[in-house]
Amino acid sequence: MIFFIPIFLLAIASCNQGPKGSQAEAIEERDFLSMAISGSEMEVALGKLAMKQALETRVRKFAEMMTADHSDAAQELRALAANKNISVDANIVRDHEKHILAMQKKSGVAFDKAYLKMMLKDHRKDIKEFEDMIKTTKDEDLKALATKLLPTLKKHLDSAKSINRKVKASLEPSDMTNAVETFPQR
Repeated sequence: MIFFIPIFLLAIASCNQGPKGSQAEAIEERDFLSMAISGSEMEVALGKLAMKQALETRVRKFAEMMTADHSDAAQELRALAANKNISVDANIVRDHEKHILAMQKKSGVAFDKAYLKMMLKDHRKDIKEFEDMIKTTKDEDLKALATKLLPTLKKHLDSAKSINRKVKASLEPSDMTNAVETFPQR
């Protein structure tokens, strides 16, 4: 009789997996929306900063595009979140604010390199998250918005790659600190 109690409890627990699955999906969707909103707002803030602190004209033009596109995206994402009674996670906002504060301390070539590096990394991550959400969500509104915004993210990544190559090519050899490896003499 003692052996049947754990099996009985396990059977009851497995019967309750249905709601947990949909609850887990709701949490994942909430986290996605929260991250996407905060990320878009970070892109806007960094874009405005880049328009002031970037050295290269190409980087400043890219920042203008980022500011315009992510302002629109943030507005659409916020409207969807409000419609679903979802608020932005304060911890995610704080993480994004740290990136902004770090970038405020840079200028010139150092800013351009750090900004482009961040844009490349961030957009690769965002594209993967958007593609994953499109594949997994059952929420048609969220799927539609993620599908709508994905091409813009891909355009941003392509632009960042192109600008990064041009900026690297235009830098003086002494500015290429990340590309030069030195070996000690023996």
